[in-house]
Amino acid sequence: MCGFTGYVGVGFKGKSTESTEHAMSSALRHRGPDAEGFWRDPETHLSLIHRRLAIQDLSPLGAQPMESASGRYVVAFNGEIYNFLDLKSELEKGGLAFRGHSDTEVMLGAFERWGVEASLTRFAGMFAFAVVDRETSRLYLARDRMGEKPLYVGWQGQTLLFGSELKALACHPDWVGAIDEEALPLYLRHNFIPAPHTIYRGIRKLEPASYLVFDLAGLMPGELPEPVRYWRAEDHFEDNLIWTPETAADRLEELLGEVVNEQMISDVPLGAFLSGGIDSSTVVALMQKHATRPVKTFSIGFDEEGYNEAIHAAAVARHLKTDHTELYVKPQDALDLIPRMPAVYDEPFADSSQLPTYLVSRMTREHVTVALSGDGGDELFCGYTRYFHMLRQWQSRASAKARLRSAAAALPPSLVAPMIRALVPGQRHRSLAGVRYRLEEERVRGATASLSEFYRQQVSLVARPEALLRQSGEPEYSLSTPLPDQIPEATLKTLVWRDLNWYLPDDILVKVDRAAMANSLETRVPMLDHRVVEFALGLPTALNVSGGQGKQVLRDVLHRHVPRQLVERPKQGFAVPVASWLRGDLRDWAEALLAPDRLRDQGYWQADRVRWLWQEHLAGREDFSSQLWGVLMFQAWLE
Repeated sequence: MCGFTGYVGVGFKGKSTESTEHAMSSALRHRGPDAEGFWRDPETHLSLIHRRLAIQDLSPLGAQPMESASGRYVVAFNGEIYNFLDLKSELEKGGLAFRGHSDTEVMLGAFERWGVEASLTRFAGMFAFAVVDRETSRLYLARDRMGEKPLYVGWQGQTLLFGSELKALACHPDWVGAIDEEALPLYLRHNFIPAPHTIYRGIRKLEPASYLVFDLAGLMPGELPEPVRYWRAEDHFEDNLIWTPETAADRLEELLGEVVNEQMISDVPLGAFLSGGIDSSTVVALMQKHATRPVKTFSIGFDEEGYNEAIHAAAVARHLKTDHTELYVKPQDALDLIPRMPAVYDEPFADSSQLPTYLVSRMTREHVTVALSGDGGDELFCGYTRYFHMLRQWQSRASAKARLRSAAAALPPSLVAPMIRALVPGQRHRSLAGVRYRLEEERVRGATASLSEFYRQQVSLVARPEALLRQSGEPEYSLSTPLPDQIPEATLKTLVWRDLNWYLPDDILVKVDRAAMANSLETRVPMLDHRVVEFALGLPTALNVSGGQGKQVLRDVLHRHVPRQLVERPKQGFAVPVASWLRGDLRDWAEALLAPDRLRDQGYWQADRVRWLWQEHLAGREDFSSQLWGVLMFQAWLE
């Protein structure tokens, strides 16, 4: 895993390429501390810049940017191609010879033999890359199927910029960095900015399973080509009825085992994150099955009750006989990280589990360079309990209770709020303003015509961003686009498809990639290999779900290796106690960022409303920690 960036200067007039390239390279040093490389084409004014974290072929033969054998293609690549040995064998049978044993060289050989577009469908891996076809004078930018590796692209003035992280683009002298206020409502809804949007005007995230093609001879400043999709999750949702519970578990164990075995190929030390949950325990169990020595596993723990998974991870590690390392962290360890988070994530990002993710990555990097994780299991195998809860809510919307709630929501909140506060014991601690606020949010969440829109509102931390922002109106994004024809509406598969195209790539994978790479740690995600994904999406829901509980096939695999009692417990998540921190150790920090004059002068917030949220939270009448964390991380980023 590495990092890359680059640019094409249209109307280039003697700007210092060398100083610019080195500045952009230095911004990505954490992604590739082992080496840096540069390639430039004076005719097209294109520069490719690469930072290397050496994983495969540690010799100079693995250095990038790398040219193909004929010199036609030049690539800067971030990620891993896990099936590169199979591809290499196929290419060698066709007459290609290789100098080293890196997957980058195999990638270039594939481009030589099959072309860029056809090669994308053959790669099994996580990747983002920029490749120049010198014969046709084209630049290709591409991203892996599930969005494990990031890629940003856009115009700033006369310069096309692209790269693994925004901080590298910001080092170019043409960088403007104007805030895109249209992205703020989306950020406030979800505490992250979903693709293709970013916090900066004119800069976009390339969406997963997509590539862009630029004609370097005819670039038009300000214009981006339409992304081309080379793979779609929805094409694999048709139920495969051949499976029984036993044969499905057999095939998943076989397939996931093959993928894990591929992803354990490394020329540097390798281990795994272990939380003791279903997903990470399955990955570690299969790693240990294929390993010749104890797998190195890592977890962190918190002393706070309800936030500690380390005891469960240790129990699984003992059973599997892994070489386990755990670190118990104090609240101050996490608090000390908060000022670093805006620099790590480049744009506002407020999933508070970013803190423990960073801590476990930092601890893991002290022992290994590569770590496998169990991410993706919930999205692929219907693991989130919210799926069942929200589907039941949607299906029962015609019930008497639901009709009563809808009728109450339709009345003026000023009329209803006093009655609710007086008659409902669970509401008496709230202020009248707090009850009115909840009623307004409930009214918006309930006024939906489809399960997709209902889900979007239910997973929104703020249902009415315009109540807190001066900016109104929201651009379209993955949760608001129509469902494709292949996905049935009002089923669990509706929600799975939504999360695969929204929550997984824009929150989970962003969180892990930035936290790990900030510590120069490569993470690999076996469950997101497209072969596993396609198998999982084709499983009938009845095989995955039993008694309102998902991941049945995955559980069946795990129970063959780990006793049920060690892993079966309510899902806990990787959380930190933000609500109490904001009332305690973080209060002064938050108060400074939420100062009324600061909020008003910045021009983004409805200052009085934000201050009201803060005061209600401090008084203990409401838990607005998620909403406030979003505001605070934006404020910290803005600083």
